[in-house]
Amino acid sequence: MYRCDIIKIMKNDNIIATNKKAYHEYFIEDTYEAGIVLVGSEVKAVRMHNVSFVDSYVRIDGYTTTLVNLHITPYEKGSHYNVPAKRPRQLLLHRKEINKLKALVEKKGYTLVPTKIYFKQSLLKIEIGVAKGKHTYDKRQASLEKDMERDSYRQLKYEKYD
Repeated sequence: MYRCDIIKIMKNDNIIATNKKAYHEYFIEDTYEAGIVLVGSEVKAVRMHNVSFVDSYVRIDGYTTTLVNLHITPYEKGSHYNVPAKRPRQLLLHRKEINKLKALVEKKGYTLVPTKIYFKQSLLKIEIGVAKGKHTYDKRQASLEKDMERDSYRQLKYEKYD
């Protein structure tokens, strides 16, 4: 194994969860990296991969960004001071980024969805996607392309061993 392969494997190990449904439901046009404010034993729960993106989205109120409906299961060895699983969590972005996102969201059809949660060094980061909703025919087309790509990959794999 080469050194670059080891680095790629190490980078992928830091990803905690990916929002695959967001890529199916929306066209992700741009992504931003944000920090997330967690309290108590939430970081330990995230390290144990107890995260769910179901129905989560990002809301901008004035100059603060809030992540709504991200479900972090309480840490099982935590105390009675554990916080609720679906509480709103503040995101850390620069003022310029917030203004840019606010302008994009005000356009028709755009929304902010979390796409990935991962550790960057020792800090927990969340990737936010600027998304536009897909129609059903777009979803069908995407699934057809994915099936065709999978079939062609299988063909190449079997031809390689013949």
